[in-house]
Parts: sequence; C-alpha cells; structure tokens
Amino acid sequence: VFTQWAKAAGMAIQYIQPGKPNQNAYIERFNRTLRNELLDQHLFSRLDDVREAVYWWMLEYNEQRPHDSLGDLTPIEYAQAARSSGFELSP
Repeated sequence: VFTQWAKAAGMAIQYIQPGKPNQNAYIERFNRTLRNELLDQHLFSRLDDVREAVYWWMLEYNEQRPHDSLGDLTPIEYAQAARSSGFELSP
C-alpha cells in the first residue's frame, strides 16, 4: 500500500541493501536515539500519549540539545553563531 501510494505521489522508493544499515546511518542513528531515550523508557497506553511524548522530545532534541555535528552547540546556538558571523542559513 505504501509503495503504491508513493508511486502515485511521484516518489521513488530507494531501498538499502539487506544487511547494510550503514547506507542510511543518519536515520538509523536517530531511530536508535529515539527508541533508547523515549520509547523504551515508557509504557504507553494510548497513541495520543506517544504523540505528546514524541512532540516534547523532538522540541528538546531540535532546540535545546547540543549536537556533536554542530560543535556541541544546540541548533539555536549554532544558527545564532552562523548569523553573527555573516553566514546566511536557508529556512
């Protein structure tokens, strides 16, 4: 059903080779982080509870948490530093 929908929407599905999760390391790392830090820590009884927990976790992850790839700055700190140095960030 998903692949039919994607094809109808003009999307191409690009599969990784079996046994080669490093071909998609970024999302694999994110999935592990989300699972370890949020999903494995709670027993949810309703889907709405999961949605709310993920919402707050994503806010913290995307706005308050330092990232190795940003020189241990939060995304907001990184954006401010980039702007103050005259580097224009795309929206």
